Amino acid sequence: MTTTAPAGAHDELERGLSNRHLQLIAIGGAIGTGLFLGSGKVISLTGPSVLFIYAVIGCMMFLLMRALGELLLSNLNYKTFGDIAKDLIGPWAGYFVSWTYWITWVVICVADIIAITSYVAYINADIPAWLPALISVAALTILNLQPVRFFGEFEFWFSMIKIVAILALIATGIVLIVSGFTNPDTGTQASLTHLWEHGGMFPFGASGFLLGFQLGIFSFIGVELVGTAAAETKDPAHNLPRAINSIVVRVLIFYIGALTVIMAITPWDKLDPDQSPFVTTFAYAGFGAAAFAINLVVLTSAASSANSGFYSGTRMMHALARDGHAPGKFALTDARGVPKRAVFFSTVFVFSVVPILLLGDSVIQAFTFVTSVASTFILFIWSMIAISFIQYLRKHPERHASSAFRTPLPRIVPWLVLAFFAFILVTLVLADDTRLPLMFTPLWFIALAIMWQITKRRLLREGRPLTAAVKLPDAV
Repeated sequence: MTTTAPAGAHDELERGLSNRHLQLIAIGGAIGTGLFLGSGKVISLTGPSVLFIYAVIGCMMFLLMRALGELLLSNLNYKTFGDIAKDLIGPWAGYFVSWTYWITWVVICVADIIAITSYVAYINADIPAWLPALISVAALTILNLQPVRFFGEFEFWFSMIKIVAILALIATGIVLIVSGFTNPDTGTQASLTHLWEHGGMFPFGASGFLLGFQLGIFSFIGVELVGTAAAETKDPAHNLPRAINSIVVRVLIFYIGALTVIMAITPWDKLDPDQSPFVTTFAYAGFGAAAFAINLVVLTSAASSANSGFYSGTRMMHALARDGHAPGKFALTDARGVPKRAVFFSTVFVFSVVPILLLGDSVIQAFTFVTSVASTFILFIWSMIAISFIQYLRKHPERHASSAFRTPLPRIVPWLVLAFFAFILVTLVLADDTRLPLMFTPLWFIALAIMWQITKRRLLREGRPLTAAVKLPDAV
């Protein structure tokens, strides 16, 4: 198997994403499907303290993204997190980060497609599950074979749907609160006092509050997509800081604002954990088609997440191939900057969703376990970004000093973020449903370590560098 690309072949990505694309990709990455569908479950387990949980997580993710933003702008030749890790930590780190991020998003992409089939079943139960899955994979493949601006346009409009849905919920809730709406199910009047009158802000004490973090953290998977998209963004020095700086505002509006309104209309202990609180809030306002509408919103949210995952996976495979860490043909791009072979390679794995759906519930349960393992991988990726920033400060203090987008409290922020992720790992160990999947994650890293040794020896035998040099561009 050759690991080099033919002479004269294209292997560069195109900077085809505009500012509006990057802004909406950032927003879409910060709004997970769990907000629409699973927030009722989170509220039932944490009470109003969920607002503090999302605020803390949002703050930590903002600090991490500030560090990532400074790293990306310190060298515009960085294309992925893998490039950053291999340059600042070592070739092995780039290998581990890139392959882990690829497998994480491929698996999550498959999970999103399975979710899409369930939403389609709500609309029409007679449609066989494999059909929407097959259509989804085909659509994702076709879309990702187009120039990157088409991906940006798709994410722009799908993110817009999510934004409109949340803003509509907040506006509806404010009207219900101001008008003194009385909940027909509970007999309670809409009021902000519900946030502290039903057992206080921390009804389950410190233990319930702390364990709530392991439920909330994964709602933010995808916020780092800004870093992946930056390699194909026009004028990243201007557009990337704007996208990152707005993360706090997004969290305040889309998470804390929406959940505050929901719990003000219906006391948190009266919410049905198995039903979307978005549906019940719209239903109280007389919007009878709320369930159907929210299912369409969640369907588009899952489609957006699947598309983002597919895009990220193909770009990581492209980067791996350029370094010789994957077959060289996957680094080739067409004249429009599209890594077609990396797209088709990822498609082969994503197509596994079809047999998974055909084999029945037991396989889907096993797959749920695998996705739980994959979800914990994102903590590794985020931690490596923080460690890369620590190395960046040590190796290149002059770049930090001259940066136009410096991270606040740079000597404290990466360590604070790493401590927070360590705390999240502890909560994952304590929770019954995440303990076993977490225990299996070392198997992946053992496999990667073996693969890295094989790859390293092959590169050395061929007289090739362990990683392609990441030089500074002519102007930073």
